[in-house]
Amino acid sequence: MYSEKVMEHFTNPRNVGEIKEADGVGEVGNPRCGDIMKMYLDIEGDIIKDVKFKTFGCGSAIASSSMVTELIKGKSIKEAMEITNQDVADELGGLPPVKMHCSVLAEQAIKSALLDYSKKSGVKIEGLENFDFTEPEH
Repeated sequence: MYSEKVMEHFTNPRNVGEIKEADGVGEVGNPRCGDIMKMYLDIEGDIIKDVKFKTFGCGSAIASSSMVTELIKGKSIKEAMEITNQDVADELGGLPPVKMHCSVLAEQAIKSALLDYSKKSGVKIEGLENFDFTEPEH
């Protein structure tokens, strides 16, 4: 069973789309399992001014993408780096165990976009050097 919040973010996802000339773009997922998330970041100073996503996947993947964009919009890079997949799942009112990988992908998508930003801008972001982008099990 899905929480009302999961259903709300699935049927009315926030921040869908892409940002032209984004400061950071990250894509994670696996075409074989069907969940692919792409995140776009607009960063000013060290604040995430805007974030958009495009996700191909199940309802939990779309809801997780939508929720994570809400969690990091207007936040500092450091605050965004502190967001975990568990934070995403908790904010959604929980995810079924077989769908927790969707929240992992949401965390990875943000970190992937921040890594792209770091490479493009030369800004070092603490914590990215050891981040694991391995495809989550599901």
